[in-house]
Amino acid sequence: MNIVLIGAPGAGKGTQAQTLAAELGLAHVASGDMFRDAMARRTPLGIEARRYVDRGELVPDDLTVGMVIDRLQEPDAAPGVILDGFPRNVPQAEALDRALKQDRSHLDQAIYLSVRTDELLRRLSGRWLCRQCQASYHEVFNPPKLAGRCDVCGGELYQRADDSIETARRRLDVYFEQTTPIIDYYRKRGVLDEVDGQRSIQEVKEALLAAVRRRQV
Repeated sequence: MNIVLIGAPGAGKGTQAQTLAAELGLAHVASGDMFRDAMARRTPLGIEARRYVDRGELVPDDLTVGMVIDRLQEPDAAPGVILDGFPRNVPQAEALDRALKQDRSHLDQAIYLSVRTDELLRRLSGRWLCRQCQASYHEVFNPPKLAGRCDVCGGELYQRADDSIETARRRLDVYFEQTTPIIDYYRKRGVLDEVDGQRSIQEVKEALLAAVRRRQV
């Protein structure tokens, strides 16, 4: 089963995609994680992507599509995937459809996590990451036990440049301009479901699983 999880930065896609993938036995394919790994290792792709991310802009389609399509060829993706952060616009969605068709597969479902803009800004501006293991924390919703230190590995916490309030606003502007049309794209194909992403993590998880199970009937 192949599922796309759609949602603005701060909507909780990463947390929910990991949970959903584990529950369903699917590979979690997160374009953001793949880019962050490339940037941390300073690969040519990572250096190129960094220029866009630090300005709060989306990485160009050619870089993103090539990276994700290659990932879909890995053995763990054979049973299906939860796509997190991809596609972000209609050309990427069309490229995904073509790639899946070539593998004699298709997209089964797209789920949109809906969250108000003011709530997204509140979530984004308080996020901190561990330098060592990339565990995510939030000043309000998920603070670390010890300020400035990761609960998992004890690493130093830092705030990414793209998590500042100014950059967060730019990221959301770009997101809604470029990504909102794919909601209509998937709605017209009859594969879209919408879940309220403003509820608790557990409530959102249950709603997502219920949406997937309805499609499996």
